[in-house]
Amino acid sequence: MLRYIISTLAFFVFSVSFAQDTEVTTVVNDTIPTKENYNLRVGIDVSKPIRMLLEDDYQGFEIVADFRLTKKFYLAAELGNEKKTVAEDQLNFTTQGSFVKVGFDFNAYENWFGMQNSIIVGMRYGFSTHSQTLNSYSIYQSNQHLEDESILTQSPGTEFSSLNGHWVEVVAGIKVELYDNIYMGFSFRLNRLMSSKEPENFQNLFIPGFNKVTSDSNIGAGFNYTISYSIPIYKKAKKKKVEEEDVSKK
Repeated sequence: MLRYIISTLAFFVFSVSFAQDTEVTTVVNDTIPTKENYNLRVGIDVSKPIRMLLEDDYQGFEIVADFRLTKKFYLAAELGNEKKTVAEDQLNFTTQGSFVKVGFDFNAYENWFGMQNSIIVGMRYGFSTHSQTLNSYSIYQSNQHLEDESILTQSPGTEFSSLNGHWVEVVAGIKVELYDNIYMGFSFRLNRLMSSKEPENFQNLFIPGFNKVTSDSNIGAGFNYTISYSIPIYKKAKKKKVEEEDVSKK
């Protein structure tokens, strides 16, 4: 009996020791390296070709681009050309020229990993260089666009060249991925004209890139509707913390 008890105790001690050796408790605090794309999106403002179909006196084209600098900030730019004929009761003129806008966008939308949809707010500095052609006019003393009567010495068809405008824009809009790397965007712009070089005894009533200018305000507004393609430039590693617990017991 004693031999049986000793054998049983020995077997029990051996079993407990084996169980302790084989019991595994692991807590893994691992960092799994993943990579996010930093892309260049290039596209066009499709609202301008649509406007050309609807307005006989307008021509325009605009290229848009943005590049992801950080998780939330994008460098943004627009480059374009516009031609617009303005016909008023006493005045008819044509403005044509080019413009460029540069600035940044901040993405206020929290994407899932791998997505780059955007709810953006941003700013732009805009600059235009353009010319104006005086097509026709009629004499009217109260015409607020004529500072004095010296403009009446100008013949219809006179072109005023080397004009320009400087302004700032506040931008708000969205950009959504429709298909792989294809994005649709819409933005609204509120502009403030800082300075401009005007024709002699005349006003800039339309500035390419800025839109319509009124005589009693330097505030303007505009919008664009874009289709763009995203081009991967490089990938930047992003670490996602993963914690998992695997407990094995007998």
